[in-house]
Amino acid sequence: MRSAYKFRIYPNQKQVAELDETLEICRNLWNTALADRKAAWEKRGETRSYEDQAYILVREKQRDPDLRKVHSHVLQDVLRRLKKAMDSFFRRVREGAKKKGYPRFKKRYTSFTFPESGFKLEGTRLKLSKISGTIRTFVHRPIEGNIKTCTIKRDGTGAWFVIFVTERETPTPTPVESAKVIGVDLGIEHAVTTSDGDVYDYPRYYVQAETKLRGAQKSLHRKKLGSKNRKKAQRQLSRIGKRVTSLRDEFLHQTSRKLVDSADVIVFEDLNIGGMLKNHHLAKHIQDVSWGKLIQFTQSKAERAGKSVVLVDPRNTSQKCSGCGEIVPKELSDRTHVCPHCGLELDRDRNAAINIRTLGLRGRACGEPTSGLGSPPSKRRFSEAGSSAL
Repeated sequence: MRSAYKFRIYPNQKQVAELDETLEICRNLWNTALADRKAAWEKRGETRSYEDQAYILVREKQRDPDLRKVHSHVLQDVLRRLKKAMDSFFRRVREGAKKKGYPRFKKRYTSFTFPESGFKLEGTRLKLSKISGTIRTFVHRPIEGNIKTCTIKRDGTGAWFVIFVTERETPTPTPVESAKVIGVDLGIEHAVTTSDGDVYDYPRYYVQAETKLRGAQKSLHRKKLGSKNRKKAQRQLSRIGKRVTSLRDEFLHQTSRKLVDSADVIVFEDLNIGGMLKNHHLAKHIQDVSWGKLIQFTQSKAERAGKSVVLVDPRNTSQKCSGCGEIVPKELSDRTHVCPHCGLELDRDRNAAINIRTLGLRGRACGEPTSGLGSPPSKRRFSEAGSSAL
């Protein structure tokens, strides 16, 4: 099982210059390799492979002193990224996608990766090959497993981060007989409501920062292209956006942790978020609360804990009575579920969460393998008709 750990790093002035130079060399290599692929196809009808370009890279390193300033594995990773981008392009062509997404020449390059070696973390000091000294690293949580890759990234505000990808054994899944199951209803009024009655409200960070963002965008547009003031305005806009993202991610991480700690199986609706964003009255709020990212964070934490996330069909989860199963039509403005058939009265979001939990339990009862509790959650989905794996 693989996990990622992201830490802030604080390089000194000399190290920042060397890291920036490494990014620029990687950017030039990407553009050169992409141009080589285009020319080989357009002029000679040939297809360049990763192996072809890796062989050429060995010869170019002997000729170009700039390439020798960067670890060979980092340069090879640039070529692998290009190969992956080309493979994705050809896959979209085969599938007949409207947007083929041919790889573009890069004006900026924001990260580079040591895929195998060339890095070492000792306590809070990070040593990178071809970079002088060691870099102070804020290791805010212990790293579990063996580190496989190390990625150095610069964000839009100029801050630097290191991302370690580790590998460790997958935990033993929780036995089905003793598994606790909860249903989770995602909403806007209340971001998360569970079948146990727990409610987590999202502070709507984007809405709170909207005025500042609008002002920063106007300030940016008034600045002259290429000027220092425009770069300064761009950094200010990036800082506001980064703060919104950081606060949102913190809320999602804390909430997903509480969900995973409270149950062995967490059941969500398999929502068509892309379709829901077409509702222009709600799109801003749906994007702000980031339901998809919450499910993703919960899946990741559940997998590490030997637990599971299940996705179920969302049809009628809000309209059906969790007491008797009858359909009780409601408008979005109706916040309380009142059933005329059995008399059940409770919050509409909790009613939906109980129905979601019932669908998850029904799927398990209809023959879903018990090993699914520790399997990749994105592959498990149940409908009202029974259980069906995606």
